[in-house]
Amino acid sequence: MAERSTAAVDVADNSGDKPLTAKADQTTSDGVAHNRERETDSEEAQGSGGTEGPGKASPPELHSGHKLARRYRLEECVTRLDGFSSWRAMDEKLRRAVGVHLLPADHPRARSVLAAARSSALLGDPRFVQVLDAVEENDLVYVVHEWLPDATELTALLASGPLEVHEAYQMVSQVSGAMAAAHREGLAHLKLTPGAVLRTSTGQWRIRGLAVNAALRGISSDTPQRTDTEAIGALLYAALTQRWPYESDAYGLSGLPKGVGLIAPDQVRAGVHRGLSELAMRALANDGATASRHESPCTTPEELVKAISEMPRIRPPEPAFTAPPEYQRTTYQQGTYGRQSPRPGVTQPLTTPPPPLQSRTGTALKWAVSALLIAALGLGSWQLADALMDHDKPDDTKQTQTTDGNEKDGTKPKPAKPIAIKDAQEYVVEGSPQAADDVDNTFDGNSTTFWRTKQYNAGPKLAPYKPGVGIVYDLGSAQSLTNASIGLRYVGNHTTIHLYAADALSPTTSVDGMTEIGNATTSGTSLNVKASKSVKTQYVLLWITDVPNAPSDGYSGAGYKQAITDVKFTG
Repeated sequence: MAERSTAAVDVADNSGDKPLTAKADQTTSDGVAHNRERETDSEEAQGSGGTEGPGKASPPELHSGHKLARRYRLEECVTRLDGFSSWRAMDEKLRRAVGVHLLPADHPRARSVLAAARSSALLGDPRFVQVLDAVEENDLVYVVHEWLPDATELTALLASGPLEVHEAYQMVSQVSGAMAAAHREGLAHLKLTPGAVLRTSTGQWRIRGLAVNAALRGISSDTPQRTDTEAIGALLYAALTQRWPYESDAYGLSGLPKGVGLIAPDQVRAGVHRGLSELAMRALANDGATASRHESPCTTPEELVKAISEMPRIRPPEPAFTAPPEYQRTTYQQGTYGRQSPRPGVTQPLTTPPPPLQSRTGTALKWAVSALLIAALGLGSWQLADALMDHDKPDDTKQTQTTDGNEKDGTKPKPAKPIAIKDAQEYVVEGSPQAADDVDNTFDGNSTTFWRTKQYNAGPKLAPYKPGVGIVYDLGSAQSLTNASIGLRYVGNHTTIHLYAADALSPTTSVDGMTEIGNATTSGTSLNVKASKSVKTQYVLLWITDVPNAPSDGYSGAGYKQAITDVKFTG
């Protein structure tokens, strides 16, 4: 029997799954209510169903080798529960593997499964695992779908750790776009779990079980768009943290600690991308109660797609460079390749040198070389004589060279050297901080990260909202600062920055009591502040008093604001 593939369509994967906002149809044909979460992972793996109530539709007694429509040969049962079974089969007509869902025609969900399968087949979106056939025949209802043997479930990918940032970005982008397209056609998934999301060998993400998985399990929802959006948020949360965003463990992932509630991914694991962390929290709307630092929740896949498009694009990691192997010297000498090596003790005859150039061409070459040598000797003699004549001239006839002010004392100006930044802290005069956790982004050497102010309704001058905002930098020791290079994110009229010498990382004196080093104003994305006076200090306050009007981007609305991307000091 062929080996079971992880890419099989698995509608029975509950693994502690609790529908996010969906509800299961728990009433069977005899009116006895059963808990739809009764199935266990071990039951599913063994292909055996739980105990069913009397009168419930039983799965058909099928076995490996059975053919449907004289075409689909069943090979391996991958799921058997709740009155239906799922198989890996072979389409003998097209010589390809397919998946098949089977259930009795009198099953209470047979009609809804057929309708869901046919609606899903009409969508024809390649981002979904395609439904190939939906048939009622010989008291059986079966749905045939694609089988992707080269694809890997998100569950298996997360078993070894969280996804790389770009991979998580690609996953949420493609899954959100696919679900937005499905909802525009009136189709919902309602069972979007890590087992329903696959990554193919080409790096594309596919979704399986659109509408069909929910129909097989009797899942419905009054708010299908909200249900699928929250499920996408849970997938992104798991991809970033390798944790399930609820207290219960599920899909091989540990849940959150009990009693702490829903916390942002970047608080669960260090190094999580800030933008993706906020995106996951906006999708996991938690009944609208998002953290105060996040914008309004996303309640539909379309809103999630729009939020992703407003994010700065995350680039793929640079490919690792493999150094070429070191050059290996060969054992043969130049000109000896292919020759027979001499036997020991045998004297080799001396090679006769070629005769000198005797032809007409050789004679011309000799005369040309001679002429060049004579010209070189003459030029050298002339230069030597000229140098001796200049040496004999009196000193007052020589031209004097002009020097600038820095060379009057005979010394050259010292080149500017970079000053390393040891630490930084946001300086808050009044009110709340701007983005205290992001100050390190201003000197991390990465121009794509930044510290951003809040947006204000009037400007460019921040007053009367605030006298200014800024960051204090620790240079490690007292330094003589000559220049500061500052990268800015937003253009416009205008940005003004002052540099002050502070007394500590958390200054005890106000800005008015500090010594100003220099200031500058710009309308572009870079600013150089030159020191107007020589000041030696260990702590430098970068103080922003004017900011431009900038449009909405990422999770920051339109208004008067500025962001610092790269700060460098020289002395």
